[in-house]
Amino acid sequence: MYPSGTLRIHELTAEERAVYATLKPERLPDHVAIIMDGNGRWAGHRSLKRFLGHQQGAKSVQLVTEAASRIGLPWLTLYAFSLENNLRRPRAEVNFLMRLLKSYLESNLQRMMDNNVRIRYIGRTHELPPEVQEKMIWAAEATASNTGTTLTLALNYGGRSEIVDAFRALASEMKFKHIYTAHMPDPDLLIRTSGEMRISNYLLWQIAYTEIYVTERLWPDFRGIHLLEAIADFQRRERRYGGLTEGSGEVDEETERIRIAAS
Repeated sequence: MYPSGTLRIHELTAEERAVYATLKPERLPDHVAIIMDGNGRWAGHRSLKRFLGHQQGAKSVQLVTEAASRIGLPWLTLYAFSLENNLRRPRAEVNFLMRLLKSYLESNLQRMMDNNVRIRYIGRTHELPPEVQEKMIWAAEATASNTGTTLTLALNYGGRSEIVDAFRALASEMKFKHIYTAHMPDPDLLIRTSGEMRISNYLLWQIAYTEIYVTERLWPDFRGIHLLEAIADFQRRERRYGGLTEGSGEVDEETERIRIAAS
């Protein structure tokens, strides 16, 4: 945690200060990770094109980052662009997102400097377009000496690919045939009893796209009917695996010609 003298609580909005006043500063997390989901649905609910949802999402990134820096949060990691997004989204949308990333870095660099934010990246960033990589390196080098919040963008990232890449760095050949559950399919549904919102180091490799169901019911009170209720809930969900579904906002195939608004 930052030294108290470096906090900038007075720069929070009135609403933010009211919530901060209810917190225990000594118990703030060191690292907050966010799955930034819903840009397309935000646009779809407003009958807007998807790119407007992504632009609004980029604004949220900076606002959240600035709030984190003001309360002295050391680490903020944002799931910005998944490996599945890169593989399964329409190329016009992917290209727009790459342009939006470049625009974000360019237009928000000074704000990152003003807020003492250092930017870094995780993921298979070497697979991103060269011009995007250049802008990423430029922003990282420019903010490298900042000592406040470290904003990490997960780009072209996947949890499984991270594990694979880590092992490949240690050995030229790596197989997972000896993993405990190699003989069974990955879980489709993970049920957590007692209301705790944690994975608790359980099947980390296998639950990359597992649906999670949390119930307040304690395990001794859990019965077959409750299993069926969980399955019924599971069956009402729409599993996308990083792809798109109807109602998630219109994809504009002419996205290349869209001008990105400055922040």
